Amino acid sequence: MRIWLQTLLLLLVLALPVVAQDEVAPDYKAFDKLSTQVEKAVSEATMSDAKLNELRAEMVKWRATLTEAQSANTDQITTVKNQLAALGPAPEEGATEDEAIAKRRTELSEQLAKLQAPGITATEAASRADSTIRAIDKLVRERQADKMLRLSPSAANPVNWPAAASLLRWMGEWIYDETRWRFTQPINFDELRNNAPVILGLVLMALVLLARGRRWMVRLTDFLLSKTAMRGRGVISALVSLGQVILPTFGAILLTIALKQTSLFGPILTELFEIAPTLLFTVMMAWWLGTRIFPMRGGVESALKLGEEGRAEGRIHALSLGLALATHQLVLLWVAPRAENFLGGAGNVAADKAQAVAERADAALSVLQAPLQIFAAIALFRMAQLLRRQSRNTAENEEGVFRRKLLSWLGTALILIALAAPVLGTIGYISAADALIWPAVLTLGLFATVAILQRFIAELYVTIARGEDVRRDALIPVLGGFLISLASLPVLALVWGARVEDLIELWTAFKNGVSVGGVRISPTSFITFAVVFGIGYALTRAFQGALKTTILPKTKLDKGGQNAITSGIGYLGLFLAALIAISTAGIDLSSLAIVAGALSVGIGFGLQTIVQNFVSGIILLIERPISEGDWIEVGGQHGIVKNISVRSTVVETFDRTDVIVPNADLISGTVTNWTRGNKTGRLIVPVGVAYGTDTRKVEKILTEIAQAHPLVMMTPAPYALFRGFGADSMDFEIRAILSDVNFKLSVMSEMNHQIAERFAEHGIEIPFAQRDIWIKNPETLLGQAPEAKPPAPVAASPNKTPTELGPMARLSDNDGTEDGDGR
Repeated sequence: MRIWLQTLLLLLVLALPVVAQDEVAPDYKAFDKLSTQVEKAVSEATMSDAKLNELRAEMVKWRATLTEAQSANTDQITTVKNQLAALGPAPEEGATEDEAIAKRRTELSEQLAKLQAPGITATEAASRADSTIRAIDKLVRERQADKMLRLSPSAANPVNWPAAASLLRWMGEWIYDETRWRFTQPINFDELRNNAPVILGLVLMALVLLARGRRWMVRLTDFLLSKTAMRGRGVISALVSLGQVILPTFGAILLTIALKQTSLFGPILTELFEIAPTLLFTVMMAWWLGTRIFPMRGGVESALKLGEEGRAEGRIHALSLGLALATHQLVLLWVAPRAENFLGGAGNVAADKAQAVAERADAALSVLQAPLQIFAAIALFRMAQLLRRQSRNTAENEEGVFRRKLLSWLGTALILIALAAPVLGTIGYISAADALIWPAVLTLGLFATVAILQRFIAELYVTIARGEDVRRDALIPVLGGFLISLASLPVLALVWGARVEDLIELWTAFKNGVSVGGVRISPTSFITFAVVFGIGYALTRAFQGALKTTILPKTKLDKGGQNAITSGIGYLGLFLAALIAISTAGIDLSSLAIVAGALSVGIGFGLQTIVQNFVSGIILLIERPISEGDWIEVGGQHGIVKNISVRSTVVETFDRTDVIVPNADLISGTVTNWTRGNKTGRLIVPVGVAYGTDTRKVEKILTEIAQAHPLVMMTPAPYALFRGFGADSMDFEIRAILSDVNFKLSVMSEMNHQIAERFAEHGIEIPFAQRDIWIKNPETLLGQAPEAKPPAPVAASPNKTPTELGPMARLSDNDGTEDGDGR
């Protein structure tokens, strides 16, 4: 029923009349007026950054509108161009053509020019808008650089200290006077009595959350980790631990609402109450990140896989950085906006005194910020030292080496910043010091956050996959962590001073794509190509499978012909899928024809061998005559296939050496694959026995030995073969089929052991070759004078020793070879 309703809805949508909408041309007069105003503001450079950003936003909207207007009349332009192409090429200079064709060509050219005019105008205006936006960005960046390099009064100069003391005194007096006046107003107490129940409830809830909320969450987290064995406790405890930050922050928000309901505090304290939850959140978040990177409980793995050494120190440094950052936010958000008013009221003084008031405010803020920078730098320096020390204790596996290098680089950079920022701040470059120290602190927090999120994804994957052993090697958590790292890059750029407008410009340029050889490739076209090609590839594989399993087996074609047809259809399907994907993505490859032609010439002259190996590699990867792990013999080399690439194949020999074989040799040469399809193979074990041995008995023993081995297959049955009569022995062979030919050598060794044992048990002799050596003139070797007549040679006898044989001694070597030099 649901399917029928969906089909009916689709038919109704398709049956609705399509209302054509005329394209509305942009208002170029309004655009020209705004562009002139912005260009004047940029040239004068007197407008504030806020106003410039407003004008920039308007120009961005105009640029988007004009970019969209560039595609006006696209279909009509294509039609007219096709009509012009149908008329043929224009005649060369001095040549003539038919009058009717010439007239029609002129009409179409005029029509084409009219159709292209709106797009050309929009392109020109869009270019102007883009240039104006770039000019605004350049001006803002120059102002930021000037502000960063501005020299403020030095905090090390005691002359500037009274300005800070004056600032603090004025703030205290102002808050005191404002609060005292409000407590003297009866109307405020009336409002307090009216809101008393709500205020009391909010205060009680806030105090409970502030005092006990974090402790409750810590106990609950410990309970989940140590007292329970439920699946997914790591994920649940990670989420619950966030309550250590959320509950106290929520309590601070409730307390702020309650204090504002009393109406007893002035605007200054009210604004302090409003930013108090933010300050508390900063401190609690720093502490929470510290406890995740440096866990409090022993045996709990760190998010960065750090050791247990120095964990307490790491948590203290994290809390110190959070306190420093919160205090900096307090000065930046609450003290700095009122510094001039507290020090004399810049808006109420004459112009000649405004500069002096501004200088006093600048000196006061410098004196207040410099100690914060020094405190943060000390905590940052100690944290960097701890990270560098931990990096030396990281495991030496591939992942550990990368993490060690990353921690070492991060620690080194933080140390340099911690040393440079306080020096700059003390000298007076407060803005430059702020641009170094606080982004470094936030970067450290971002780094910890990314590590914790990666760990959380891994824990979540383990929970879903129901197994701890899949966590480290699984692809999904690795890809998830990689995507989180990529997503953190824009945040990192914002931390280090990048503007949101700059990131938007980068994203716009990324969406527009890049031009390669006249072809513009954008993420949209790439995604379209990947989706269409993936669909084509899936359909091709499905058709191949159906053809191979249902249609071709019912034909009279042999197996080789069926495989050839299947492979050919696969090649054709991939080619068509690529063509359709390229066409659907709108990629025009005609401009790459010259490059392709030059490449073909280069291939024809100098890259024949490389292309041959490349094509052979593709054939190997598709047809799979050999696969990784196969035992092959090629060019007289035996080995195991370790890797097949598009150019060559790596074969590891049994000597543990790698032989790199060009793929062309595997396609054009003779290759023996011992384990392709199945691992069975024949084993031949030769053995010789002495003459006079009972051959039937030998054959029976050898057959029993072959049949007793567990890797020898009984079908076909093994057998012993009497090969013939050798020079020194009667030669036999064991011939057997092994279920796994990879164990050929070990089976042969085991059979030889059993042959030696069984032959010794039955008294069967295994002969070895012997040779007689006759020494001429032995008296020469003994240093005696030669005799007149040498004695007649004495025949060698195995029953006599060389001493009994006299000077004509018989020697026998163990390896059966004759000593050719007479010694």
